[in-house]
Amino acid sequence: MTVNEVSKLTGVSIRTLQYYDKIGLLHPSDYTEAGYRLYDDAAMETLQQILLFRELEFPLKDIKKIISSPDFDRSKALGQQIELLKLKKEHIENLIDLAIGIKAIGVKQLTFEAFDTRKIDEYARQAKESWGTTPAYKEYEEKSKGRTKEENLKIHQGMIDIFAEFGQIRDTDPASDEAQAMAKKLQDYITEHMYTCTKEILSGLGKMYSGGGDFTTNIDKIGGEGTAVFASQAIEIYCR
Repeated sequence: MTVNEVSKLTGVSIRTLQYYDKIGLLHPSDYTEAGYRLYDDAAMETLQQILLFRELEFPLKDIKKIISSPDFDRSKALGQQIELLKLKKEHIENLIDLAIGIKAIGVKQLTFEAFDTRKIDEYARQAKESWGTTPAYKEYEEKSKGRTKEENLKIHQGMIDIFAEFGQIRDTDPASDEAQAMAKKLQDYITEHMYTCTKEILSGLGKMYSGGGDFTTNIDKIGGEGTAVFASQAIEIYCR
């Protein structure tokens, strides 16, 4: 879908989508020959998740951390979105019933129950709290606390360098000693700078790397086409 089609479908302005791209929250899946942004199903799924967390009033920087976290549960996020929409639907239907009643018989008794949003607010609060309690997320928050922009850029560059090294050996056997050493290097780097990267977490990351969408595209841009799949295969073997 073009950026214009995405905007019309979702109600998110083109300027907002451009901003999401700029801050690394939602990159386009591809570009037309004329340079216009294109979005595939994976990107639209990510946008849906972003909009859910915006409904829960998360800052964009926190949304970025959550949806890129190895603990991110897409099914849980979708379930929360469904429940939140049901509560909002109930609230709107109550308002409609109130308005119809007033129109039909006039205001006979002052009632403000239909305007009460406490149930929605409480659910949103609980849902929001549930995303800040995973050990990996807490550890990441603690380790990143107080870092300067330059320090964060340096850490980001370190990840880029690791994937560039994966790219240099992407035509070799992912079970080779060199490829397995790279998988361990990645695990150690994440543990040092982000959160304790267990083999279970690393395995999940590997699946995301080769699963299409932004992860695959960006890794292949760094190391060359096929780097994401190669890194994923090396990680899978390492974790076994």
